[in-house]
Amino acid sequence: MKQIIDQHRRKFFGVAAGTVAVGFGVIDLARAETDAPKSSASNASFGPIKQIDAGVLNVGYAEAGPSNGPVAILLHGWPYDIHAFVDVAPILAKAGYRVIIPYLRGYGTTHFLSSETLRNGEPAAMAVDIIALMDKLDIKKAVIAGFDWGARTADIIAALWPDRCRALVSVSGYLISSQAAGNAPLPPSAELQWWYQFYFATERGRAGYEKYTHDFAKLIWKLASPQWKFDDTTFNRSAAALDNKDHVAITIHNYRWRLGLAQGEAKYEELEKKLAAAPVISVPTITMEGDANGAPHPDPSAYAKRFSGRYDFRLITGGIGHNLPQEAPQAFAKAVIDADGA
Repeated sequence: MKQIIDQHRRKFFGVAAGTVAVGFGVIDLARAETDAPKSSASNASFGPIKQIDAGVLNVGYAEAGPSNGPVAILLHGWPYDIHAFVDVAPILAKAGYRVIIPYLRGYGTTHFLSSETLRNGEPAAMAVDIIALMDKLDIKKAVIAGFDWGARTADIIAALWPDRCRALVSVSGYLISSQAAGNAPLPPSAELQWWYQFYFATERGRAGYEKYTHDFAKLIWKLASPQWKFDDTTFNRSAAALDNKDHVAITIHNYRWRLGLAQGEAKYEELEKKLAAAPVISVPTITMEGDANGAPHPDPSAYAKRFSGRYDFRLITGGIGHNLPQEAPQAFAKAVIDADGA
C-alpha cells in the first residue's frame, strides 16, 4: 500500500515521497482520464447499506475495500447523497483503502435514536457525528474527504481533531465559519449566490422546500454544475435520500443557524467558539475546485494560509462543477491517495 501511495504522490506532486510540497496546480484530469461531465455514473449502486448506533444517530453507511486497509471517510453535501462517491469508492478500494461513506444526519437511512433530540444542522454537530461513528467503528485515524457540507465537516474534524485525521481532501477549500461571520454583509453579487439561504430564512421557504424538495434539489444540481449532463436516473437515485423524515428540518436549521436565526445546542458551544477563531489546519491537505463550479465558493488564494502542513491546490478543468467527486471521480480518488501519501 505504501508503495502505491508513493507512486501516486511522485506522479502528481512531482516530488519524492516524504518531501513537503506546497503548490497550486491546474490539472486537466477530467479530459485526460475521461472524467468529462457525463450523463450517469458507471457504477449503479453500492452493496447493502450498513447501520450502526453512533452518538445520537443510527447511521447508515456504505463500505467498500479491505477491512484492514487504511480508512478513507467520504462525506457528501447538500442536496446530494452517498452516491456522489459511487465511482470514487471502487478506485480507492482497489488501491487498498477501507472506504466508509455515511449518510449525514437528515439523509437516507440515517436517523435519530430519540424523537426528543433537536434536529440540529449546525456544523459542529455534524462533525461530532463523524467522530462518534469513527469511535463506534473503532477507527483511530482516517483520511477525511468531502464536498459542500461534507467538506465543511471534514475541515472541522481536521482542525479540532487532527489526531483523528490522516489527511484532508476538501472541495472548495477552507469552509470553517461562524454565526458572526455569517452575519457580515457581502457584495450584492455574492449575496445573490446565496438566494436559497435567504429563502430558507422564511416560513414560506421552509414550506416551499418541504413541498418541492426534489424539484428544489434538481435546480440546485443544475445551477451548481451547469455543464454536468446528469440524467433522471442519476438524480432520482440520490434524491431518494432527501425523503428522510428529518431532511427538511436539518436543512432549514443549518441555513438559519448560519444567519443567527436559529439556536444551536449548548453542548457544541465550546467547539463553535474554537471554530469562530478560524483555526489553522495542520494535517496534510489537498483542496480542489472544479472550473465550472456554479455554487458559492471562496477563491483559493483567500484560504491557502489556513493550511500549515503539506498542502496542494488542484483546479480540475473540463467543465467540472460543484459535485466534483461524482463529476470527476478519478481526480477526487487520486487526491485522497496523494494527500495520504506522506
